[in-house]
Amino acid sequence: MRKKAIIFLALVCCCWALPAQIQLGDSHIDYGSPREYEIGGITVSGVEFVDEAAVKQLSGLKTGDKIRVPGEDLGSVIRKLWKNKLFSDIQISKTKIVGDKIFLDIYVKEQPRLSRFKFDGVTKTEADNLREDINLFREKIVTEALLINTENTVHDYFIDKGFLNCEVTISPQKDTLYRNHVLMTIDVKKNKKVHIKDIILHGNHEFSDAKVRRLLKETKEQINFKPFNGLHKFVFRSFRNIFKEDSMPLDQRLGLFLEERVNLNIFKTSKYLEWNLEDDKNNVIAKYNSKGFRDAKIVNDTMYKSGHNTINVELTIDEGRRYYFRSIAWVGNTKYPTKILDNILGIKKGDVYNQSFLETRLFMNPSGRDVSSLYMDDGYLFFQVTPVETLVEGDSIDMEIRIYEGKQATINKVTVSGNSKTNDHVIMREIRTKPGNLFSRSDIIRSQRELAGLGYFDPEKMNVTPNPNPTDGTVDIDYQVEEKPSDQIELSGGWGGNRIVGTLGVSLTNMSMRNVFKKGGWKPIPSGDGQRLSVRAQSNGTFFQSYNISFTEPWLGGKKPNSLSITGWHSMQTLGDRKFIADSLDQNDKKVRNPDRRYIKITGVSLGLGSRMKWPDDYFSILHEISYQYYEMNQWFRFIFPTGEANNLFYKVSWTRSNMGLNPIYPRNGTELRLSLQMTPPYSTFNEGKFDDPAITDQDKYRWVEYYKWKFTADWHTAIWKDLVLKTKVGYGFLGTYNKRVGTAPVERFYLGGSGLTGFALDGREIIALRGYDDGSVYPFDPENQSNTGQSIISKYTMELRYPISLNPNATIYVLGFAEAGNTWSTFRDFNPFSVKRSAGVGVRIFLPMFGLLGLDWGYRFDDVQGMQPIEQGGQRSQVHFTIGFSLGEL
Repeated sequence: MRKKAIIFLALVCCCWALPAQIQLGDSHIDYGSPREYEIGGITVSGVEFVDEAAVKQLSGLKTGDKIRVPGEDLGSVIRKLWKNKLFSDIQISKTKIVGDKIFLDIYVKEQPRLSRFKFDGVTKTEADNLREDINLFREKIVTEALLINTENTVHDYFIDKGFLNCEVTISPQKDTLYRNHVLMTIDVKKNKKVHIKDIILHGNHEFSDAKVRRLLKETKEQINFKPFNGLHKFVFRSFRNIFKEDSMPLDQRLGLFLEERVNLNIFKTSKYLEWNLEDDKNNVIAKYNSKGFRDAKIVNDTMYKSGHNTINVELTIDEGRRYYFRSIAWVGNTKYPTKILDNILGIKKGDVYNQSFLETRLFMNPSGRDVSSLYMDDGYLFFQVTPVETLVEGDSIDMEIRIYEGKQATINKVTVSGNSKTNDHVIMREIRTKPGNLFSRSDIIRSQRELAGLGYFDPEKMNVTPNPNPTDGTVDIDYQVEEKPSDQIELSGGWGGNRIVGTLGVSLTNMSMRNVFKKGGWKPIPSGDGQRLSVRAQSNGTFFQSYNISFTEPWLGGKKPNSLSITGWHSMQTLGDRKFIADSLDQNDKKVRNPDRRYIKITGVSLGLGSRMKWPDDYFSILHEISYQYYEMNQWFRFIFPTGEANNLFYKVSWTRSNMGLNPIYPRNGTELRLSLQMTPPYSTFNEGKFDDPAITDQDKYRWVEYYKWKFTADWHTAIWKDLVLKTKVGYGFLGTYNKRVGTAPVERFYLGGSGLTGFALDGREIIALRGYDDGSVYPFDPENQSNTGQSIISKYTMELRYPISLNPNATIYVLGFAEAGNTWSTFRDFNPFSVKRSAGVGVRIFLPMFGLLGLDWGYRFDDVQGMQPIEQGGQRSQVHFTIGFSLGEL
């Protein structure tokens, strides 16, 4: 009896615990002797929207099933139905018993359904954002869990916005229009934002309070502007500290300065977020670890109210002791001797223990100077290295670096995926990892750089997946790319020659000439073989017109990276004179040309052949070019002789070394060095007596112009802090002559100043930008000729600090601050590379694939120049330069 009583009480407790009941009545049921019945029939009652058959199916009961009554079987049925969260009440009762058959009724009361919901106390934008988070919709079943989850989601949303004291109330109300439906009102009382008033620190002796607070990148105090009264002293001390550690490279010192100073960031809000604090605490510990405090930890953190809408955050730090490396032993290295590995590791006995630095020198250093890269560049794909602390004694740590070299991996297959437009062979010819070669990490990185340099793929989404097979020592490599728009329609406007110049051009960067006449090859243009075709026209009406066309085959013959380029152009400038005399016809009734029309025409063609070099390394390339230009002038007094013709036939060779980063639009690292020599035949040496004649005219002297021209540029990009990039560039140019009696050639002279609108070249001049100054306004003073006729020597220096707003290939945007300087000279006697005209300013760049690079700069000049009114006399100090699809000159 005691056992039966316990079973009965347990059954009663189960019924009380669930919001459901099992009602069997007293008739024919002996609770002391459970009996097995066959289900004779099942009915469902209480349903409104749910199908009765669905309830039966969810219950798992079927007519003919055997169940034990009383027993666990019916309790299991209730739990199944309850698990679906469709009902607020469930009851199972017997309707009758006939012999060994029992007839059951399942009564359910359905959960209410959502008719509609609304927000109170929030803005429209907040409501739209919340709708995506809470995922409420009409006819959704409203349960207690749904109400709690919705309330928590809304509450967390406003906590993330800094409303730590927000209150959320959800009020379901019966909808009188629809049965068993509710209207839900989500009422939000945000209250005022809660800010961190003070961050209180304890136990930090190695780092000052200010430095620890800067490490809390997302947990900031409210800004107190009183300390900024001495801001100039703070900035001076900070920059002075950049140069303290002479052993550290300058770019690293500058990056360290930015990391520690810029993170003060007055634009960060002082809201408190628990998960942000957890990340910031890890930042603090990581910084301590990098300084040798291996055991540093935050032993206590607390947050408490300090005012109605403010809180304090209090952290207690246990720094522990500072540790040092004592001995480092290498185990398992047979390929490379310990001396080489020690040199790469760069850690000596007595150095401060730095786990982060140790791992950087062992595993995948971005610069490639690490032990793993050393092995992987020689095929050891299965290489593993494990640093182990073998002994910690006092403040000293002994390390053992255990190496498993494995065997060298050979490349089996190389595949490409994601290229929907570019043909496979165009990609494969740029890839350095070939089947049969040893695996090399540096070859993979170089291949990625070459693919990015094509300009066809999104460099931010490139990926390489090696699939090793340790059983046979091979590896398959898959390059994943994503095509981006690369063809351009150039619609540009700029200011040159005191007039607005418009440009319309089409540049097809991935053409396929073999598909031009192929059926089905136009989709919508023949493309995919990497050839380039450009057609461009410039004009400002009757004053200036220019047309050019160029074609480039980057892999002539398809075997080696030898490029062939062909270019032709024609330009003309007038002073607005009519081409024909108005209302005048000749004897053949044709219009009569105007003989007094003032103009200059330039027609040219060039042929270029380029190739990659193997020495000194394969980052070098060389380009040979032969070009011919024909000049025709009529009463053009801006030229050295107003009427006549001139011919410019020259050979040009350019050496370039470029290892720019993956993104050609926004390179974060890399260097580009360029040296070029352009020269004509020395005609004067063939007929020296001709130039001794004092009566020789300029027309005869320059019918075939002669000169040689050297140019050198060096361009560096350095990532100094996250995506913040420092670009520095220097450039020099010199236009020389073979014969002093001939003098400086009237073409190819340097003009410095302005936006550098290079397309508006009137007489073969080279226009170099110097922002903040008028076009061509920077030239030396000449009392006999105060106009700028171009100079033979130039130097220019540029520094830009760039930061990206968007790196999306469909709209790359970055802002910049610049400082630049430059000057021009007519003779080496006057040349002084440090006597320059200076400017500074800010700008923005927007790259759109269809239009190219859009630029807007504001430049402020610091110096007076010959071509502008002096500053002291009210001369313009600053200028805005706006161009579309331009380059700021080659220098």
